[in-house]
Amino acid sequence: MTSAPSTGSDDGCPKCGHTDAEIGTISTTGGGLSKMFDIQTNSFRVVSCTNCGYSELYRDTGSSGSDILDVFFG
Repeated sequence: MTSAPSTGSDDGCPKCGHTDAEIGTISTTGGGLSKMFDIQTNSFRVVSCTNCGYSELYRDTGSSGSDILDVFFG
C-alpha cells in the first residue's frame, strides 16, 4: 500500500476523524466462468484510515488516488 497525504479536509475518517489514509488495490473474481477459472475480473481501490483501519472499496475505473481520497474524506 502507498501512503497518501492528508487532504486538508476537516471531516477526516468517517469513523474516527483521523486525516491520513493509505490506498491499496485488490482484485476479485466475478461470477460464472471467471469464478470457476479464478480469473480476476474486478479491480478495486481500498482507502484505509491509518489510525483505526476503517476501509472503503471503490471500483477502479482508472481515476487517480487523490480523487478517491476526496470522496473518502468528504
